[in-house]
Amino acid sequence: MRTEGLTFEEHAVGQTFTTMGRTVSETDIVTFVNLAGFNEPLFMDMEYVARESVFKGRPAPGALTFALSEGLIIQTGLIHGTGMAYLGGEIRIVAPVLAGDTIRVEVEVADKRETKKPDRGIVTYRHRVLNQRGETILEATVQRMIRRRA
Repeated sequence: MRTEGLTFEEHAVGQTFTTMGRTVSETDIVTFVNLAGFNEPLFMDMEYVARESVFKGRPAPGALTFALSEGLIIQTGLIHGTGMAYLGGEIRIVAPVLAGDTIRVEVEVADKRETKKPDRGIVTYRHRVLNQRGETILEATVQRMIRRRA
C-alpha cells in the first residue's frame, strides 16, 4: 500500500491497479440495509428471497457493492493525500453480489486533463469490480479531482 497517493502528473493513461479482495458478509449487508434504510423484502426477508427472487442467497444492494469497491480503491493508497474530490461518474451493475462473495477491483486510468487551476487536474478512471470467479459484477467510470505537484 502506498502512503502517498499519485499526483496528477504521476497518473498515466492506460496504467492499471488491482485492489485486495474483500469477502462481503451477511453482517455487512444487513448493517448497510439498516443504516441506509433499504427496507425492501429483497434485502431483509430471506423467505421472500427464497420464494420470489432469482437469487440463491442474500443479495447485496448495488450501492453497497459500489461503496465497498471505493473503500478497496482507497485502501491501495492510490489517492491518499492527492485525491481532492469525487466528481461523479457512471455506474453499471452487471451481476449480483451475494453474502459470501469476495470482490476486488481493477482500476484503469482512462483519461486525464488539466484544469485552469494550477494545483489540480481531473483524472477519469474505469473500475471493474470482479467476484471470486473473475466475473464482472460492476463497471464504473469515475472522475476525481487530483492534486498536482507543488
